[in-house]
Amino acid sequence: MIELRASDLTLRRWRDDDVDALLRAYRDPVLRQWTRTPVDSADEGRRWLEQTRQDFDDGRRYSFAVLEDHADGPRLVANVVLKGMTSQRPVPEVGYWTASWARGRGVAPRAVTALSAWAFDRFPDLTHLDLLHQVDNVASCRVAQKCGFVYRETLPARPPFPRDGHRHVLPAPGR
Repeated sequence: MIELRASDLTLRRWRDDDVDALLRAYRDPVLRQWTRTPVDSADEGRRWLEQTRQDFDDGRRYSFAVLEDHADGPRLVANVVLKGMTSQRPVPEVGYWTASWARGRGVAPRAVTALSAWAFDRFPDLTHLDLLHQVDNVASCRVAQKCGFVYRETLPARPPFPRDGHRHVLPAPGR
C-alpha cells in the first residue's frame, strides 16, 4: 500500500468509503469549474472511484486522496494525480484539486510537492513533470510557483479547455 506524508497530510489511494467525502467536495462550484468529470451522485462517485483505481492499477494515472489530520479523524481535503503515463506522452502531468474547506492553507502545494517527489523516486527516468492550467486560474499558477514549477509557455485553447493555458515545468532533482 502506497502512503505518502507531507507534514499533517496523508496521501493514499482512493477507497470505496471515500465516496461521501468525494461527493461533498464536488458540490463546490469552484471545483466543478476546473474539473472535467462532475460527480453528482453516489453512483457517479462509485464509478469515479472505480475508474481511479483501475487507472492506478494499469499505471495510467496515479490518483491519491489527500487527507488532513483532524481531531475527529482524517478528513479529505484534496486530490493529487500523476497523469499522462503513456507511451504517447513523453512527460507526465501533475494535477490536483482542493476541497473548498481546505483552500488558502497550503494544502495544494504540500500535496503536489509530495506527489512530485514520489513520481521522481518511482520513475527515475523522468526528466521533468508538467503542471498545466488555464490562464485564468490564478490560484493554480501560485501553486505551481510555490512547488518549484517554472512557467515555460502559454498553450492555445483546445477541447475540452475553452481558454489558453500555462505550462509549468519541474525538472527532476539534479537535472
